[in-house]
Order: sequence, then structure tokens, then C-alpha cells
Amino acid sequence: MGLLVRLLIGALALWVTTLVVPGIEVDGGSTAEKAGTLIVVALIFGVVNAVIKPLIKVVGCVFYILTLGLFALVVNALLFLLTDWIAGALDLPFHISGFWAAFWGAIVMAVVTWAISVLVPDSWERR
Repeated sequence: MGLLVRLLIGALALWVTTLVVPGIEVDGGSTAEKAGTLIVVALIFGVVNAVIKPLIKVVGCVFYILTLGLFALVVNALLFLLTDWIAGALDLPFHISGFWAAFWGAIVMAVVTWAISVLVPDSWERR
């Protein structure tokens, strides 16, 4: 149940990101198709973050230290671009126009995900 809630929070944050950041788009026909695309892309983003991000943190820990953590913003943008590439390989109508759109999109996505997570009660995690 917790994974489903996190997936829906991620999809909602991704939708807000497409509204706020120019250059991040979900094309498609109906609202249901767009919602389905957002859910699948949120799932891809979650898997990419769960699998690849820890490896990058270990390999690039020197860069994290030298930049006082600012390198994490670049890593998040690159992971967001990787999500776009995977979505494109799966023929999903999700597009990021470049690095700066991915950079700002990753920041907006993180902030919105955090804000929604604060608002959603975590009683589902205790079960």
C-alpha cells in the first residue's frame, strides 16, 4: 500500500512539474492517457532513483564533498534526463527539452514531492 501511495505522490508531483517547468511535457490524447503516462513515468523515475542514484553517490562522493552537495542537483537533472530517455524508448509521450528543463524539473519535483508527503498522513506506513 505504501508503494502505491508513493507512486501516486510521484505522479502528482510530476504533473505539477509539467505545469510549472517549461520544456517538460506530457503529450497525449485524453486525460486518462496523460494520467497513465504520468504514473508510468513516475514509476520509471522511482526505479532510476532507487537503483542508479546510490551507485552514483558512492562513485562520486568526492564531487559531493568538493561542491558541498551541489553536485546532487546535477545528478538529479541527469537522472531526470535518463527517465526521459527510458520513457522515449518505451514510446511514452513524455519529453524533456534539455538539461536546464531537467535541472529545474528535478528541483520542482523534489520540492512538490516533499510538500505532498508532508500533507499526506503517514498512517499507511505503520500497518
